Amino acid sequence: MEYRQASADFDRFILDVREIAGLQTTNQAYTMVQAVLQTFRRRLDVPDALLFANVLPPVLRAIFVADWDLEEPQMPFAGRFAMTREVQSLRPDHNLSPDTAIADVAAALRRNVDEATLDRVLARLPAGATDFWRA
Repeated sequence: MEYRQASADFDRFILDVREIAGLQTTNQAYTMVQAVLQTFRRRLDVPDALLFANVLPPVLRAIFVADWDLEEPQMPFAGRFAMTREVQSLRPDHNLSPDTAIADVAAALRRNVDEATLDRVLARLPAGATDFWRA
């Protein structure tokens, strides 16, 4: 059933992101979501990343793992400012992510997944994971 509803669920999520972030288009929202997910993924090893991916709806799960360079060094969680700049660095000519990008995507994610399950998984991940997904 989760795959049957995947497109509708993703559309609802991306509209939530666009609204929360005050963006003009869903393309802008998509770039921001992709950048936030990649920024988070860089801070996890593969088993932890897969644990997190299992909480995500199918389309977000696919975005999270797409184009993953497994040779890229794992980065430590940093301050929100530094990680936001990392988000904003993805396709900078087309990226209109606001300084609230991570919190905005977190708020939309929490609207669209089971929060208790998300929080249980985040508690199992490295220090910094729970703070990253605070709205």
